[in-house]
Amino acid sequence: MAAFTLLREVNVLTRLGARIGYVCRIQTRDYAKKPATKSKGKGGAKDSMKGPEVCKDPVKLTSHAMGVNIFKDGQDPVLKASEEYPQWLFQLDLGPPKKLSELDPESIQYWRHIRKQNIWRANKLSKGKRL
Repeated sequence: MAAFTLLREVNVLTRLGARIGYVCRIQTRDYAKKPATKSKGKGGAKDSMKGPEVCKDPVKLTSHAMGVNIFKDGQDPVLKASEEYPQWLFQLDLGPPKKLSELDPESIQYWRHIRKQNIWRANKLSKGKRL
């Protein structure tokens, strides 16, 4: 960086007709040096993130809703009997999304699907990619 600055100064001075032997120092802006960091800082080695513990106990897996607890010190909630839950909960469609040909044209899901396809198509066309 310093050599580049010096060459630039010599170039400027020779264009102005000044002698090459006399070089005046032109101020340049340089970034400050980064301070030395300890191993725990930003520049140190990063520890790998550890995920939650995986429960392999079949009794606990069938009696508790594992992974639903959002508190640090809380416990996973116990599953209740099927009669205590609303009926609509068991009628939810949990399979893969339906194709456009399977949907009713009078339903809102049909029109949402068409709108999403048009947005995808417009985005691909704007990027210049092939469909």
